[in-house]
Amino acid sequence: MPIYHHLGNIPQKRHTIFKSPQGNFYYEQLFGTEGFSGHSSLSYHVHRPTQVKEIIKSYSVQPKIAIDKNIKSLLLKGFEIKPTADFLESRKTLLLNSDCQIGLAAPTESLTKYFYKNADADELIFIHKGKGKLRTFMGNIHFEYGDYLVIPRGMIYQIEFETSENRLLYVESHAPYYTPKRYKSSSGQLLEHSPFCERDFKLPTELETHDEKGDFIIKIKKEGMMHEVLYATHPFDVVGWDGYNFPYGFSIHNFEPITGRVHQPPPVHQTFETSTFVVCSFVPRLYDYHPLAIPAPYNHSNIDSDEVLYYVDGDFMSRNNIEQGHITLHPKGIPHGPAPGAMERSIGQTVTQELAVMVDTFRPLQVTEEAMGIDDGKYYKSWVE
Repeated sequence: MPIYHHLGNIPQKRHTIFKSPQGNFYYEQLFGTEGFSGHSSLSYHVHRPTQVKEIIKSYSVQPKIAIDKNIKSLLLKGFEIKPTADFLESRKTLLLNSDCQIGLAAPTESLTKYFYKNADADELIFIHKGKGKLRTFMGNIHFEYGDYLVIPRGMIYQIEFETSENRLLYVESHAPYYTPKRYKSSSGQLLEHSPFCERDFKLPTELETHDEKGDFIIKIKKEGMMHEVLYATHPFDVVGWDGYNFPYGFSIHNFEPITGRVHQPPPVHQTFETSTFVVCSFVPRLYDYHPLAIPAPYNHSNIDSDEVLYYVDGDFMSRNNIEQGHITLHPKGIPHGPAPGAMERSIGQTVTQELAVMVDTFRPLQVTEEAMGIDDGKYYKSWVE
């Protein structure tokens, strides 16, 4: 996200001597993306951020694939994912390809016993149920129902929940998340036609600076493996930072829908993009106002992408028997559209209260064993009259 932000104390010039009031050196770290050509931030640490004491253990967390080359439309009953105490153990990957992993989590306890770093992927976490605080070495972000949390790869973080019932949708991306290019000026400012603006973002606050030595476990995900690494100093020891690469939040309730006289295509709902998929937000909005408009989406063929819809709340006009937490997968290669009767029901309607998150991937998605465990088994036949 091309917004400059800073917290704490930093030297006037980068890559220069910076000392504490007691005369001790602070240690600079570049937190960057795409080598040295992408967005980055510079952070200043009380201790060297490189002090590994031990690699405790490593183990596979690679999802098990049930269907490699899929043509079947699926309906996954997301709320059947059982709540689990541990944050990482609660995460169940349902769909994946070489670019991303899409999954659900229902953690009942906060992530406070260890720290976590995803070394492979930026994480987008959507808060369906729950409330709390994302804690990072670059500051904290308070979150609640409807918030997206964007966590850049390599970010060390913890999560504190104020609630015991927490439902999360997550999308791990091997390419960085950006706001759509067509919303921005050449210098990166969000333009007047954008469905959100810089004021809508939740930026990090409450910078924590811990001057502590000891044993600190960071679980690091890398190449399908989880590595438990013991560090000699507290990961949250930053006294200040500045730059463009940092975690942030955005509420789906702050997305301003774009409407028209006739049905608008999915790109008007786009919220995030990567080089390999897009994320869209479907929010309450007025329906099309042409006197002969059909508000229900028209049938369309997924020729170039797999479409994943996560149903959050409200009235899902285009489908039958859809509930909160359901996920539908419409794979590339076959057309899909409104359920039988949905088109007819939509005529004359003036407003929708639907709330949903859509992920369209440009490469086909594999289906995991976890996904097949919550599949309704019959959704692909739901268009038969």
